Amino acid sequence: MLLRSCRVITRETHRIFISRSISSRKFEMAPPILSLALPSETGRVLSIQSHTVQGYVGNKSAVFPLQLLGYDVDPVNSVQFSNHTGYPTFKGQVLNGHQLWELMEGLQANDLLYYTHLLTGYIGSVSFLDTVLEVVKKLRSINPKLTYVCDPVLGDEGKLYVPPELVAVYREKVVPVASMLTPNQFEAEQLTGFRIVSEHDGREACNKLHAAGPAKVVITSINIDGHLLLIGSHEKEKGQSPDQFKIVIPRIPAYFTGTGDLMTALLLGWSNKYRDDLAKAAELAVSTLQALLQRTLDDYKTAGYDIQSSSLEIRLIQSQDDIRHPQIKFKAETYN
Repeated sequence: MLLRSCRVITRETHRIFISRSISSRKFEMAPPILSLALPSETGRVLSIQSHTVQGYVGNKSAVFPLQLLGYDVDPVNSVQFSNHTGYPTFKGQVLNGHQLWELMEGLQANDLLYYTHLLTGYIGSVSFLDTVLEVVKKLRSINPKLTYVCDPVLGDEGKLYVPPELVAVYREKVVPVASMLTPNQFEAEQLTGFRIVSEHDGREACNKLHAAGPAKVVITSINIDGHLLLIGSHEKEKGQSPDQFKIVIPRIPAYFTGTGDLMTALLLGWSNKYRDDLAKAAELAVSTLQALLQRTLDDYKTAGYDIQSSSLEIRLIQSQDDIRHPQIKFKAETYN
């Protein structure tokens, strides 16, 4: 009886051992990445931007909207701060170029480095930007059709946010490899060396940027005689005259954070869905952003807050219906 019991225990132990061995062998091979094995109609985005624990700037402004529009998004946080730098103080860490490349090596080692889109925003050093350029080269060696959407965050209203030496790197190295560029008026002037004081100047700045590389250019905000405009330009064939348009944008008497990052993400999302109609994509992006800003204003007023006393954190989560299904209220006017 004792021997029989021992044999039963031995068989059971052997069965468990075999089962565990099979299980361990199964997990030696990683399961397929479904965003690669079953690609969506939208795409897979690598987004290299800043990150804040609280609030919505950088990746916090870009990842959620792109996911709502159907994209798989893998964020790399170029910085990780407690909050955006407009607060009295902030704490956190900054990723350097070597650390960024280590992440790319880890992805490549597991055959995970296939992306349809690369999105970049604020970058604070030449060394990190040089590594981003290496990332572009690596991603295009794997997928030559990669779309690189670059928001060249340099500054605004006549003031640089970054070291001056970054301007030359963007102008000479980044612009030529970008597929879409989304500067504001000041950034477009820095990249072209061309002063923008009229709509014609805005269109000419787009032409200069096309000549340097990107097929799609959207100057997201231009102040012309107190009026705010977006000017977009799509060069469908190299060397041919681009399709150009403008959207008049209402002025809102408040300052918001994260709107540029959100706008670029929306332009990526909608321009990929309307690949031959950048004006339609811009209409959807502007209409989404304006609805979100109005909700933000209304909510701050409901809370009894003076909207002009400081920068306002956008109401991103509360505006998800406007992101998914925007009502077009701001129409593009095509230039002849």
